[in-house]
Amino acid sequence: MTPPPGRRLLATSESVEDTLQLGRDLARRLAPDGVLLLSGDLGAGKTVLARGVAVGLGVSAGEVQSPTYTLIREHRAPSGARMVHLDLYRLEPEEVLDLGLEEVFAGPGVKVVEWAERLPFAPAGALRLELVREDGARSLWEHP
Repeated sequence: MTPPPGRRLLATSESVEDTLQLGRDLARRLAPDGVLLLSGDLGAGKTVLARGVAVGLGVSAGEVQSPTYTLIREHRAPSGARMVHLDLYRLEPEEVLDLGLEEVFAGPGVKVVEWAERLPFAPAGALRLELVREDGARSLWEHP
C-alpha cells in the first residue's frame, strides 16, 4: 500500500478484534486527557477503534456507539476514567465552530473525534489518525 502523503503506517487490522485491540493500546497513550482525531471513509472502523479506546479506559464496550445524531456522548469507567466521544459526520466545519468544543478539549478525560476532518482546528498535542480500508483490511495512518 502506498502511504498517503506525509503519513506513516501505525498499524494494520485484519478484523474487528484487531481494531478493538488497537484502540485498547491507544488508550494507554491517550490517558488521562489526550485527544484522538479520527478520519476515514464510512465503514473504515472509526467507531470500532473508539470502542477499543473506551474499553482500554475501563468503559463497557456495549456502551459505546457512534454519536452521529447526538454529536457528543460521555462515557465513564467504574475507575472514574472519562471518555468524550464526538461524531462530526452531519456537520460542516462552520457549524462545528458554533459548538464551543474548545471547552470540551480543555476538559478532563480522553476525547475521541470521528470525522475530525470537519473540525476547523486541531487541539494542541492531538493524535491524528486516518483509517483506510483496502482488500478487507484496515490500515491506520498517523498524521505528523
